[in-house]
Amino acid sequence: MSVAKGPQVFPRSEYMRRLTAVKARMAERDIAALVITDNAHITYLTGSVAHSYDTRGVVVLPSREQPVFILRWMDVAAAVQETFLERDSMIGYSEELMGDAGKNGYDAVIDFLLGHGLGESGIGFELCNLTVCSAEKFKSRLPQARIDDFSNVVTRIRTVKSDLEIAVMREAAAISDAGVLRAAEVMRPGMREADAIAEIVGTLARGTNGKPGTWIATPYLCATSRIGNPHTTWSEDTFREGSQVNLEIAGVRHDYHVPICRTYVLGKPSDRLLRIHEAQLAGLEAGLNVIRAGAVSGTVAEVIHSTTEKHGFKKRSRAGYSIGINWMEKSIGLQLGDTRVLEPNMTFHLHLGSWVEEDFGYVLSESIRVTESGVEVLTKAPRQLFTLG
Repeated sequence: MSVAKGPQVFPRSEYMRRLTAVKARMAERDIAALVITDNAHITYLTGSVAHSYDTRGVVVLPSREQPVFILRWMDVAAAVQETFLERDSMIGYSEELMGDAGKNGYDAVIDFLLGHGLGESGIGFELCNLTVCSAEKFKSRLPQARIDDFSNVVTRIRTVKSDLEIAVMREAAAISDAGVLRAAEVMRPGMREADAIAEIVGTLARGTNGKPGTWIATPYLCATSRIGNPHTTWSEDTFREGSQVNLEIAGVRHDYHVPICRTYVLGKPSDRLLRIHEAQLAGLEAGLNVIRAGAVSGTVAEVIHSTTEKHGFKKRSRAGYSIGINWMEKSIGLQLGDTRVLEPNMTFHLHLGSWVEEDFGYVLSESIRVTESGVEVLTKAPRQLFTLG
């Protein structure tokens, strides 16, 4: 019995809009076929959110309305359920391509290209997403093809969100807020970090407003001796009186991630912690005041950096980055010297985290949407240093 198609996150017209933009870029570069291998781009163009770690690819052809999804045979059922694609737009490759050092699913992609007479055509590849071995496979098996590096082209297209995407990100933002507030409710001296994370992750899974989380992004909980490190998770330690906790989490809806950072202290905060909170809060609010369509990314960063420095703290990391499918889009960073111009419906994690010593750091952030006249702050948890008794 065939599996039935499940509820779709977006209507068919949304995927057609995205594919039309991609095909326009293909036409500009005289590309007869485009091979998509980045998982976020596969999600963007098909709706697939299954987190398979097997080799898979999506082939976009100008002559076909729908792309062709080539993936391991056992993952076809998930593709039928999750994507807008018809069954004849999916090819499940056999188990013979698994566990062989010389073969993988990209051989099935190449077989498809050759079978459609594209061996001597211009073919776009996301080369930056391929291993050296995989890139060499495409080149050696398609020696007459004109290989065009299409890396980051789809990333740039998806940097500007549709209103439908923004609606999903608002749902994810509400889940992020719920996680922040749950952390404030449960974290107390004597509690294991693992037990606090269990409560936070449980909230991220349960969601809020009737909308559950659909994935758990790695939560970063940096406490006590690890507050100078931004990218560690929980430890086997226990919170103590005076512990500082830097928390970075993301609510997720249908692979759209909306991050948020907040800092907590279990007891009375130190003068240094209070001062850095005020500095980073001022920087955050200064950034929010200048972000709008037409603003230059580097100029926004300069405002944020200069504001925090006026308050006595030099921020060494960038001020934010583009977000959407997956935690971070590799497109625009809010960093000094960046000349790219912000557009309506770009979305960013405006990150005022600052690590001033190896043993001391602080985090505060919001996820935002750029508008014509300013900014919509998607995350709405209290913008405070949480002091927990």
